[in-house]
Amino acid sequence: MTRWLTEAVPRGRVAAFRTVIYLFVAADLVIFTPWVRTRVSVPGDLYQPLLIGRLLHLPTPTAAVVAVIFWSLLVLALLAATGRAPRLLGWTVCALYLEWMIIAMSYGKVDHDRFGLLVALAVLPTAGRARHGDTTRTEAGGWALRVTQIAVICTYFLAAFAKLRFGGLDWLTGSVLARAIIRRGTELADLIAQVPYLLIVAQFGIVAFELLSPVVFFLPPRWRLAMVGFFYSFHAVTIATITISFAPHLAAMTSFLPLERVRPIVWARRLAGRPAPRPVTGAVDDQAEPGTESDPASVSLGDQAPVVGRPAGP
Repeated sequence: MTRWLTEAVPRGRVAAFRTVIYLFVAADLVIFTPWVRTRVSVPGDLYQPLLIGRLLHLPTPTAAVVAVIFWSLLVLALLAATGRAPRLLGWTVCALYLEWMIIAMSYGKVDHDRFGLLVALAVLPTAGRARHGDTTRTEAGGWALRVTQIAVICTYFLAAFAKLRFGGLDWLTGSVLARAIIRRGTELADLIAQVPYLLIVAQFGIVAFELLSPVVFFLPPRWRLAMVGFFYSFHAVTIATITISFAPHLAAMTSFLPLERVRPIVWARRLAGRPAPRPVTGAVDDQAEPGTESDPASVSLGDQAPVVGRPAGP
């Protein structure tokens, strides 16, 4: 179990995932949750902090508090996306974003699509330094990705559990999707709703998919990526039909992907006719000093699969 939790991955994957997560945090502030800043105009007696807010005795948000969190988090998230000071910036961004979410969710509605993102922010600082393109494998980075993956799958599985716990079997045979389409459906959803019993079949399919989501951990790498692709397609259909976005969840789900293969800077250099920098290579090395590189001629990857080709690890 410990070996599975800490299965080594290329540092380049950790670096790319970190960039994705912190850039999403910055985008979230200005695209998906800018409405949090309007909470200061709501009477303070309507603020009912979540349990963690009560345990930490967090104050009722004011205009000054929210403004400081917003601008500090925006700047620090962009800095953290560069990979500099991963622990200092990482823990700071995690704390500020947690408070941002406590403010957002303390007025009667809690979104479950933030769980994977919050876990990613909590574990990324433990991964240490990582550079884009570095093929040196790291168990600390593998653990950070694996824990995020578990949080992503728990989001699906526990969502199905909640449906059956509070809605019972009536959730499967009721008019859940029909009501969603009436409230916020698109023209595509209207066409789907005209097919007899299709919405009932879809509700059975949603619960089955969520309950079976842990299967992704038992699949070979190629089939695992195919199943993750199905997860993304499910959310694409959700957005196209009932306009519900799970953007934070989708960002956290990139922990399943071989992100080290996505090298936009290298591609831009090639288009410009400039040679790309040679990648750093080496074996698993979580004890190396920051900035040092392992010698590929003097170490081996043992039973780890090579980075080139099918990826090993989470």
